[in-house]
Amino acid sequence: MFQFGLPILYVVFLWWFSTGLILYLDGLPRHTYRWSMLGATVLGGAALYALIHASRMDTLTGTYLAFTAAIILWGWVEMSFLMGLITGPRRERCPEGAQGTRRFIYALQAILHHEFALLAAAATVLLATWGAPDKTGLYTFLILWIMRTSTKLNVFLGVRNLNEEWLPDHLRYLESYFRKRPMNLLFPVSVTLSTVAAVLILARALDPLASSGEVTGALFLATLMILAILEHWFLVLPLPSQALWQWAMRSRQPEEAHFLPIYPPIQAANDPDKNAPAPGFGIRPGRVRS
Repeated sequence: MFQFGLPILYVVFLWWFSTGLILYLDGLPRHTYRWSMLGATVLGGAALYALIHASRMDTLTGTYLAFTAAIILWGWVEMSFLMGLITGPRRERCPEGAQGTRRFIYALQAILHHEFALLAAAATVLLATWGAPDKTGLYTFLILWIMRTSTKLNVFLGVRNLNEEWLPDHLRYLESYFRKRPMNLLFPVSVTLSTVAAVLILARALDPLASSGEVTGALFLATLMILAILEHWFLVLPLPSQALWQWAMRSRQPEEAHFLPIYPPIQAANDPDKNAPAPGFGIRPGRVRS
């Protein structure tokens, strides 16, 4: 039981903590981004070095190292996107009235450089694990890439929960490329195919002839796939998924919120602006809805 429970718990913790850490760092003031990316780049370089050697160890320890290294490399690409360093040539809201192919092209332009970065990262992981006996790191990155692409397409086509609050201010224009609706036709296809893949991977973990490293690697991949499927369901079900990372969202609170007066200031009766709306109330920026 320990052989199965520990890998599952490890993946769940790493998924939860790494997601929260990226959200937290991304919510800090922008002048901290250079240091966050510097630290992530150093860690990413160490992860690539570890992946090259761990994938050739063909041991239980190597499997853990390879999986962790792939998660770190994925996190570097995600941070570069959320911090606005690698996004796309279009950095503005979707033009009002854009539909169909035109809207898709605009959305692709908004994240094009990020997609190229993912392609380059996947090629790097492939070369790092080329000819190695342990492909856990490669398969981990591919699962993250495929399932994140599925999420992007579903959000573009329309889902119930868009989670716009996770976008930092400098990427708020991306929400104009999202569409809010109960579900889209791609969603059941995405969930069905990914569920079949998760079952097949889990069957490998239950193979009595598999080595301990193979069992652990299969459990890593199956658990990661199940978590990705869960994230898909979070898109359409009325579930408070934000509560899982509430601690990470605290960095997005404005500094002024800590210094708000307990009581509002008293306005003089002869103040000519007494009927003016209070700042932040009654005035909302317009939002282009697609």
